[in-house]
Amino acid sequence: MRILFIGGTGTISSAITRQLAVSGHELWLLNRGNHQSEVPEGVKQLHADINDEAEVLRLLGDATFDVVADFIIFTTSQLERDHRLFAGRTRQYVFISSASAYHKPSRGYVITEGTTLANPHWQYSRDKIACEELLMKWYREEGFPVTIVRPSHTYCERGVPTSVHGPKGSWQVLLRMIDGKPVLVHGDGSSLWTMTWNEDFARGFIGLLGNPHAIGEAFQIMSDESLTWNQIYNAVGAALGVEPRLYHVSSDFLAAVAPPEYDLEGNLTGDKAVTVVFDCTKLKRAVPGFQATVRFDEGVRRCVAYLLSHPECQMPDPEFDQWCDRVVEVLESAKERVVPC
Repeated sequence: MRILFIGGTGTISSAITRQLAVSGHELWLLNRGNHQSEVPEGVKQLHADINDEAEVLRLLGDATFDVVADFIIFTTSQLERDHRLFAGRTRQYVFISSASAYHKPSRGYVITEGTTLANPHWQYSRDKIACEELLMKWYREEGFPVTIVRPSHTYCERGVPTSVHGPKGSWQVLLRMIDGKPVLVHGDGSSLWTMTWNEDFARGFIGLLGNPHAIGEAFQIMSDESLTWNQIYNAVGAALGVEPRLYHVSSDFLAAVAPPEYDLEGNLTGDKAVTVVFDCTKLKRAVPGFQATVRFDEGVRRCVAYLLSHPECQMPDPEFDQWCDRVVEVLESAKERVVPC
């Protein structure tokens, strides 16, 4: 197959790019070239800003593709741009949506592709929903060959997944564990969540490319492993060789007192605070043999080893650290005032 990726070097797409590069397919990447050193040998590269439609059309010439997948679509205006560029140029257009688009608050903990899409807490999710609705309109009215993919919490060695962190990522959470400081965990830590290693995700994704059963359909791609957030944070601590001090705080409280840039209403109330168990039966019917194989305790050990050996990935966040300290201080003070004499 001749395949074009818009992006291709992110957490999800980099794993797919690596696997396709050795599969015999002709893979093209269209991006700005900021991560050129990470592109495998044999992958064709087109360097442009996707928003510069005239330049993109010049670079593409009369090329057509079996698959076009855009990993950096977040709004309907961006989607309309892709429609102008690729309608009639590809046999399959893959849109990367998000499992955060599923109904919040959840009406049931088992999530399938048929679960209603609605999220009043997160604009990011509402924009993904709007994109899905527009794509299905084009599919129904003009046969635009769309496939929708809904990832949840996909991770790789470059970052340890946590639920409460600042804009610089999770390294400061790890530092708090190492220093023996309380680590904020939303709720009581008992809600279930799913983490998916990016190489596992990639295998499911590739199985949908050029797959006639995928046209006009949506698929979620996740591991079958469900973990509580307490288990997740304890696995991170074990990978670091420490016993983390988990400090449980109401999700609503965290969302109310967090700086806007933390976006905890979206990330928690609109996503991670809700128990979900994803049923990937539909994917496994379309991609026989798909199975995620990397358990979270294995994956997080890889993450920690990578971060400890790559100082450039260690991004301290003193503002987040101070905010965590204030949250703990305020709640401990409230306990003292409320506890009866």
